[in-house]
Order: sequence, then structure tokens, then C-alpha cells
Amino acid sequence: MKMFFTDREEDVALYELDNGNEPLLPSQRNLYLPRLYDYVLVADKVEDMEDQIFKKQDAFICELKQKNIKVNRIEHDEKVFFGICAPEEIFTRYKYLLKVSDACNWSAEQKCDLSVSMCTRIRIVHFVLNNTFIGSGEGLRDLLCQGAFESIFCLHEKKEQKKLKKKWASWLAVMKLFQQPVTDIKDYFGEKVALYYLWLGWYTRMLIPAAVIGIVVFLYGLAFFNTSPLIHEVCDSNIIMCPRCDTRCSVWNLSDTCTYAKVSQLFDNEGTVAFAMFMAIWATLFLELWKRHRALHVSKWKVFDWCEEEEELILEIVNNPKCKPKEFRHSYLRSIVVLLLVTLVLVVIIGLTHALVICRVLTATLLSQSKWEFLRENSSTVAMLSGAVLHYITIQVMTRVNKIVAFKLCEFEKPRSFAATEKHFTVKMFTFQFFTLFSSLFYVAFFLGRINGYPGNYVRIAGQWRLEECHPSGCLTDLFIQMAVILLLKQTINNIFEFTVPWLKLCFKRTKAKTMRRKCGNCYRKACREEEGNFDPCDLCKLRNWMENYDLNDVNAFSLFNEFLEMVLQFSFTTIFVAAFPLAPLLALINNIFEIRLDAIKMVSLERRLVPKKTNDIGVWTRILEAVGVMAVIANGLVIGISSDFIPRLVYRYHYGPCATSNSTSLDCMTGYINNTLATAFMSNVHVKKDFKDLLDKEYNITQCSYKDYRSDEDQSLTSQFWLILALRFAFVILFEHVVVMCKFIAAWFIPDNPIRVKNDRLDDKLRRLKKELEDATEIYNSRSTEV
Repeated sequence: MKMFFTDREEDVALYELDNGNEPLLPSQRNLYLPRLYDYVLVADKVEDMEDQIFKKQDAFICELKQKNIKVNRIEHDEKVFFGICAPEEIFTRYKYLLKVSDACNWSAEQKCDLSVSMCTRIRIVHFVLNNTFIGSGEGLRDLLCQGAFESIFCLHEKKEQKKLKKKWASWLAVMKLFQQPVTDIKDYFGEKVALYYLWLGWYTRMLIPAAVIGIVVFLYGLAFFNTSPLIHEVCDSNIIMCPRCDTRCSVWNLSDTCTYAKVSQLFDNEGTVAFAMFMAIWATLFLELWKRHRALHVSKWKVFDWCEEEEELILEIVNNPKCKPKEFRHSYLRSIVVLLLVTLVLVVIIGLTHALVICRVLTATLLSQSKWEFLRENSSTVAMLSGAVLHYITIQVMTRVNKIVAFKLCEFEKPRSFAATEKHFTVKMFTFQFFTLFSSLFYVAFFLGRINGYPGNYVRIAGQWRLEECHPSGCLTDLFIQMAVILLLKQTINNIFEFTVPWLKLCFKRTKAKTMRRKCGNCYRKACREEEGNFDPCDLCKLRNWMENYDLNDVNAFSLFNEFLEMVLQFSFTTIFVAAFPLAPLLALINNIFEIRLDAIKMVSLERRLVPKKTNDIGVWTRILEAVGVMAVIANGLVIGISSDFIPRLVYRYHYGPCATSNSTSLDCMTGYINNTLATAFMSNVHVKKDFKDLLDKEYNITQCSYKDYRSDEDQSLTSQFWLILALRFAFVILFEHVVVMCKFIAAWFIPDNPIRVKNDRLDDKLRRLKKELEDATEIYNSRSTEV
């Protein structure tokens, strides 16, 4: 077959068929094209052959041809498409090296899968392309950065793509909550993508018990919503509280915060302690059971003993038989510099947290001076909400900044391979994102309301603005609001943008590409419409197929990393401060049910095909998840012991309350607790009078007001109750952490990483392999003896 293009303006391409008897029938349906090309390079058309861009393009194509790689060049409009097809000798070398590799799991009946699948083929060609260099030493990545080539992509296989769309990548598949064709995903996208969805499915499934118990804890608080003596004490109180700000703030009645106190009771109750302990142990069980779940699948996929370094060496030899191994190197000076730079970035992120605190203080001050009565009365709550929204905006901005900084630090480190670069980047990026997300939450949980001072001795920013205070119902309410706003915004807005932006981009590209496709004309060749056969399609059909893939949204080596980072950060939210927000697992569960299908649709239908990568684990993410599990124990222990009123309530119940001072009483044991947590500031005190000067100028009848603290009414010194509670707080934190950590270690020891079935199967495979080797050796020896 020959194809003749007269001009780009010509709408119909003419074909001259070799057999002459083939009917010329046009077809309007989508054509299934066999995959004969591994990659497609796209470049802008350059007419001037003396141009440096053209010379670099030509030099790179010549280097590929020297490796016996077939390159098919098709011009269309102002673009040039290069179809890349690797020779079979490359894959023959790979199959042989894989056969003798220690990383190959095989038995007598079923040896290591030596047939080169399409995923393996794409992976090999991707490595060869990225390790092909022109005379100046520039590789494909350099040429892409310089604009010699616009992009490179591998092609979707239409038949397998339709299969995945039907079984997995559609909104109708949401009804199959936990059913994912992970083996089909592995065959199409490679083991790395399959393990991500396997992990995400397992994580979503394990969230069910956590969500159920979180709902039970919430309902437990709701059950005592109207009978709690603490709520009645707040709602029926006539206690006058001190002003929340210096200017235009008046005293207020404790009963004004009745609604706030009711909300606090929903999650700051006795059930929270048990739930926090459960979630810490749940995190360990999740990881240990995940290791077993992973082992079953990687054993089934015959990659249990896969070795990253050996795979890298095999690909190096396949690309260049005379290659030398990239040696491991380590520079202490470089590591120290990187550590200092990482520390500097973390200091900047913490500085942003201080800036957010200042913004919240200024917002509360300005709102308290507002003409609107609603804003004046709820200035603290509105400032907390606006601070949470501002924190979310900061997270979105810093995510992009953190990514750039992490990339630059990895370039400075100069890792020996892409896998090492990915590992270093993952650790740095997660660290930066973790501090960006949680530094503000740590402030709210452990510092808010504890460093602000007291009437007569308030801590002020720049000597003017008072630091914000906790609500009388407890500091945990502020942490709950902060977490709820960030988690809801992050999940809803991120998911909306994550799906709609690629979809809108694709719609725009396809609308723009319609004009380009009209210039291609129509194919009248019968063979191109058949769904079977190893024929070479005409250039027109190749171009149409290439352009369909070219129009899809671009992907890169870190596309899957972004999905993993999002889910691991969600896992951190779900476990670290779960004591303040028991409904976090429920929100995560609902989000993940849709997240799985959203990511699947995006990956199969909206984006170019990811380069398949071989692996047998989720890599460094396992270590990060283990670290998050340990931090969850520490953080939840501190939240319950330091932030919540759990310890003060216990102390009051058994040491200061009605039940402690009397053997028999009709009063509830917590009666009088709220009044016990309040101290009194007298306006006759010189220092107090100075702080509330504006108030006293307007209201002369105020002689005293109350504030939340354990201080003496006479000299405002800390009482013995404060020191008792402080000692018990730290004792509880130490006890809680030791008990939970011990339970975590017992759970990790009790559950083996590999199921017995996997161990026995691998043992049988090794035994059969050894027997087979012995039989082959015996046959060779006997044949030689016969010849002699």
C-alpha cells in the first residue's frame, strides 16, 4: 500500500491497493487498530534544516535507528509525529536475562512469565528512549525541556481500554464497592498502578469499622445531649464572663454559648478516649493486614522476589551491552546541606503558621469592632472559620511551592537512579505537606488558649493585640471546627477540580482538533476496519489513532505520586487528630468510594496512558504510613490528655465534686464543674483595670468578671488544683502512649506479614525448580555419556 499526500489542505487521501480487488467502503464507527508502535514522539514542524532544533531532532532519530528501532515519520498540519517501534532483539535479550535472574519466580510447571507483555514492552522501550543520547550528551528529557520535541506518549489499546471502562472505570461501577479487577489493571497499567488501587481498596474497606465506631461515639454524645449536667450548667448560667477583646467588647453571659457547649459534648466525651485508642491500634492492624493482602497478589503475579536493582541492571544491558553499573555514592557534606535546607523550609512553613495566627487575631479584633451585631457577638467563631479557610488556601499554594523545592533538593542530591529520586522526593514532599497541613492544627490543639495570659497580664502581639482564647466549653471545639473545614474543603473541592479540569481540557482539545482531523480525510481500506490480523495500518489510520491519544491530558512520572500523597495525607487526618473529630473516618470512607472510580475514569479515559512500572510493594509509602501510625498514638494521647477536658472532669468527679465530698448525694457528680473551672478577675485590681479601661469607661457597674483558668481570686496565682491536673495530664499521656504502643507491637507480632499459603506455595515452587534443574542436569549428563 502506498499513501500520497498532495497538500495539507487536501481533505481526501488517495490509496493505491496492492491487490486491487479490495472494496472501497467507508466506515463511520470507531476503528480498533492493532498496536504496532510502542511510543509516539511529537514535535513542531521545522522547515529550516540548519536550525538547531531540527538538527537535534534528526540526531536523536538517527541514534534510535542505530539501535535498529523503527521510526515512522508522519507530518500533519504544523506537527510531526514519530512512531517508535523497537526491534524484537531487545525483548529477546530481556527475556533471556530475566530467565537467569534471581528475581524471577518460577516453578517446574509455570516458569517466570517470559512472554513480553505489552506493559513490559512499553517499560523496556521507555527505558531505552530515556537512555539514548545524541553527540552533545543530551538525552530525551533535555530535548523535551529545550523544545526539540513537544511530548512523548504511549498509546492506549482500545480493546483493553473498553474492557476496563466496562468493568471498572465508570460511575456505574460505584455499586461494586470493593470489587476491582486488579489483575486486569496490572496487565494494562503495570504492577505499580495495580498496587495503588489494591492499597486504596483495602484502605477503604478497613475504614468501615472505624467509621461505624466513630458514628457510635458521636451518637453516644448525642444520647446525653439534653441530660448532661455540664450543658445545663452552661445554658442556665448567669455568670458574667470577661470581654474577649480590648476594644468595643463588652462582658457577656456564659449562657450565650449554650449551642457551642452542646456541640462540644458530641465529641468531647468519655467515648472519645476509647475511640482514640481503637484508631491507634486500627492503624497498626490496617498496615499488618495490608502486608498480607499485598503478599497474596504479588505472589500471584510472580513478582514476590522482584529486585529493583536487578531489573535496572537488566534494562541497562538490554539498552547497551557494554554499559557499566551506576555505582552507589554518598556525600556527607551534600547530606548536611540538604538537611539544613529542609530545616529552613520547615521553619518557613512554621512561620506561615504564625502568620495565620496573627491573621486570626487581627480578624477577631476587626470583627469585634464591626457595626453588625452578629459579627461582633461571634467574632471569635467567624475568625476561626476564616482562619481555617485561609489555611486551606495556604495549603493549595504551598503544595505547588513544596513540589518545586522538593524537586530542586533532589536535583542537588543527584540520586543514582530514578527510583532513588522518586524515593527522596516522596519523603521530602510528604514532610513539607505534613507540616503545611498540620502545623496550624498543632497550634490549635496544644497552644491555643494556653499562652494567651489572663486578665491583668494578657500576652499581646506587638504589645497591642491579645492572643485568641479557647471557648469556655473547651479547646477541642476549635480543633474540631478547624479539622472539619479543612477536611471537607480539601476532599470536595479537590475532587471536583481533579475530575472537571482534565475533562474540560479534553473537551477543549477535542473541539480544537476537529478541524485538524478533517484534513486527514477518510480511510477506505477494508483491512484497517478488521479487528483481527497483524497487518500494518495505513498512515491515515495511524495518524488518527495517534491524534486521539495526543489530545488526552498529559501525564508524567509523578502522576501516581499525587494520588498516593492525597490518600496518605487523608490517612494522617483520619488517625492523628481523630479524638477531636470522630466522624473523620466516615467522611474518608464516603470520599474514597468515589475517589476510586474518579481516579479510574481519569486514568483510563481522560489521560494518556501511564508508563507501566514493575514493583512488588508501595515502596517508601509503607514506612511513611508506619510513621504516621506512631504519630497518631502520640498526638491522640496529647489531645485527650492536654487539649480535652477529660482529665479535669475526672479530677473534679473524684476529688472536688459532690461525689467526692459527700458519701451520699442526690446531685450529679459533675454538678458545679463549669463554675469550678472559672476564676474571677476583680476590677479593683490595677492591672485588670488597665486591660479593661475601655470597658470601664462605658459600664461603671461592673465590679468583676470570670475567665477560664485555675487561678486564685485574690492574687491570680495558680491553684493546687491546676498542678494536680497538670501532673495527671502528663501521667495519662505517658500511660496512654505506653499501653497503645504495646498493643501495636503485640498486633504487629501476632500477625505475620506473609500468609502461610504464600510461604507454602513459594516453598513448593522452589522444590519443583530444584528437582527440574536436577532432571535437566541428569539428562545432559546421560546424553554426553551416550555420545562417548
